[in-house]
Amino acid sequence: EVQLQASGGGLVQAGGSLTLSCAASGFPFDDYAVAWFRQAPGKGRESISCISNEGPTSYHTDSMKGRFTISSDNAKNTVYLQMNSLKSEDTAVYYCTTGASFRCYNDYVLYAYWGQGTQVTVSS
Repeated sequence: EVQLQASGGGLVQAGGSLTLSCAASGFPFDDYAVAWFRQAPGKGRESISCISNEGPTSYHTDSMKGRFTISSDNAKNTVYLQMNSLKSEDTAVYYCTTGASFRCYNDYVLYAYWGQGTQVTVSS
């Protein structure tokens, strides 16, 4: 059974940093791509980044550029999202996901398995 457990969210002041973790199990972690998305209240699901055995791919908008970095630790079956210089508009539920494929996609509908999400709240 594919399982994705996102953690590391919380309340942080604007300008602060957080590192989100996504612990994965139930699939060949070395072979499948894992991505991060986020969803703010009243908005659609927004792609951030994806990582596969070909390396990281960023899909994020200019507002996230230079501030969000995806990485993985294959020994721990965990994907990370380092977020720096956080802004109030980064407030959202952050999800990790896999499409059970080696490919990265920008469209959330192409991902079949989702974790429960972790809330990030940035206070201004």
